Amino acid sequence: MMDWTDRHCRAFHRVLSRHALLYTEMAVDQAVVRGDAPRLIGFDASEHPVAIQLGGSDPEMLAQASKIAESFGYAEINLNVGCPSDRVQSGKFGACLMREPELVRDCLIAMREAVSVPVTVKHRLGVDDQDPAQTLLPFVDIVAQSGVTSFAVHARKAWLKGLSPKENRDVPPLDYDLVHHVKSERADLEIILNGGLSDLAHCLENKGHLDGVMVGRAAYHTPWMLADVDRAMFGADNPVSTPFEAIEAYRPYVERQLEKGVKLHAITRHMLGLFAGRPGARKWRQVLSSEANQPGAGWQVVQRALERVRPGAHAA
Repeated sequence: MMDWTDRHCRAFHRVLSRHALLYTEMAVDQAVVRGDAPRLIGFDASEHPVAIQLGGSDPEMLAQASKIAESFGYAEINLNVGCPSDRVQSGKFGACLMREPELVRDCLIAMREAVSVPVTVKHRLGVDDQDPAQTLLPFVDIVAQSGVTSFAVHARKAWLKGLSPKENRDVPPLDYDLVHHVKSERADLEIILNGGLSDLAHCLENKGHLDGVMVGRAAYHTPWMLADVDRAMFGADNPVSTPFEAIEAYRPYVERQLEKGVKLHAITRHMLGLFAGRPGARKWRQVLSSEANQPGAGWQVVQRALERVRPGAHAA
């Protein structure tokens, strides 16, 4: 979810669900330690609860990055062992670490010793020529020696040789049964399913077998699916009942960011899919896409876009 689930995206998703745990895009440990941490991993208090996802393979560096992240107030620190990008491979972290469970274990030990908040891990079924039926449970067992008990499993292999990062999100087949098997064999661990979950009904169908679900692209492209999460997943009241209410609830955050000099497009690009499947959705996207990046664009652009999706507008 690099370049997708930034702070503005998370603030928007928070108005749709008060209880879902939100995750940052992956932050590289060295960048957090040596770079501009407030710019890179800073977040608005309205986003809570939010977890940070770190990438790296050096235990000491990950420990330092975890300390910094904890000082920012993150509720959880997650180690990425699933990203298949070329950059990740060259830096020896992400999915290539599926081949080095002992190193993953050592990284997680260092992270846990550095912080008091929960440390978790997200990973694939395997990589390249590995046979997940043979390698996944041993991987989980070795990693669990770190004391980490929460595993988010992207139910696909990653092909680091031959497939692009985009292809790795779709081409390798999903194997939910194998994730269910891991849970049945390691009932003491929290096993969370990720990968290919298309809507809330699909999530509920699979959550019955596991401890939770993690949704990425579907929640981004069709964010309204999050609006029933609090009721369906947590037994709580939903915070908004219509997309129009969601936008009004998001307005104070948007206006605060505009006052800080943030460009409207950087905020509203995460809202493009809000009306997906509804009359006027294309016009909504068109107005935001064409006008939000204009000099001086402000909330009035959102209001103009809303006029294109209000009941009756599409009939004109």
